[in-house]
Amino acid sequence: MKDFWIACGHHLLDHDASGGLVVTDEFLRAYLARPELMPPEEACAVERMLHQELLADPRRAVAAEEVAAIADADARENWQFVLALRKLLLREPTLEAAYLALVRSGSVNLPPLFVNHLVHVILRNALDGCEDPFVLRAAELFFRPQRIVPHEHMLLLGDEEVIGGSNVTPVLSLISMLGAASAELEILSAGNADAYWRRSDQFDLAFDLTGGTRGPAALADAMRLWISHLLGVDVAIEPLTAVRDASLSWYVGLDAEATRIGDRLWHGETLDERTAGRVLALFQLTFPEGDLVVDAVGREPVHLILAMSSDQLVRMKPQNLLTGLPIRHLEAAT
Repeated sequence: MKDFWIACGHHLLDHDASGGLVVTDEFLRAYLARPELMPPEEACAVERMLHQELLADPRRAVAAEEVAAIADADARENWQFVLALRKLLLREPTLEAAYLALVRSGSVNLPPLFVNHLVHVILRNALDGCEDPFVLRAAELFFRPQRIVPHEHMLLLGDEEVIGGSNVTPVLSLISMLGAASAELEILSAGNADAYWRRSDQFDLAFDLTGGTRGPAALADAMRLWISHLLGVDVAIEPLTAVRDASLSWYVGLDAEATRIGDRLWHGETLDERTAGRVLALFQLTFPEGDLVVDAVGREPVHLILAMSSDQLVRMKPQNLLTGLPIRHLEAAT
């Protein structure tokens, strides 16, 4: 079996009988080794001691007074966040259960960095055994913001952290002129898909989400596996090229912009051309078992909407797939 996303730390975790991820001391130590929590040279003695003692015993109790005694305000905030995350992970039986508890609470009070990492490592578990690089690359949208890369008539997404706001020229192969590689972005294709396994932690391959291509179907597969792993519910998801005459009996915005657009359509508004142009992909979700669905929806499909923001970024919110579906009883599968 091929490995991928090694940097997420999935190998530091244990599994319970149902396959859920169980936190370990090694995983907690990995958080303590993050740059944000490594005491700098000028750190006070309290912070240095706290860090040292937690490395030795990652589960030891930490009183609020200890954190309050740290001299640097930014360091205090960082420690408050990481201790809140630790509390969540130690309280719940699995990381999956911890994530569900977090997103169902209605108040996600952890930095996006921590939430995205939880998604990253849980997805690694959900996709274990997947050998389709297109599905894995599509799944990167769940935990890494993407930027639209203009390229002829293709809808290309590039990792925001990798390409930033730079102007890049997409290319379809590794072959490029010497000295120009930094200005080019390679597109995942059938010809280079095998390279994904050695590059999966680099997030440097562009993804083609153009309608009718392999991209939307791969994202549909990633969403289906995510729902199945966390909710224990099997669904069918297929990409659409347009909503056409479908009535939005139920819809889920896969990001904040898509939710706003869905709300407007729900209320019967007509979208202006600029707003409609922000819709990047549409999907239809159906439940094979009708008794799972709330009565208000019946047998009507659920529509999933993915959109970009005004600054051409895609910030997917995978929690919406777990909290926004019309399922009668949402229970963690792990």
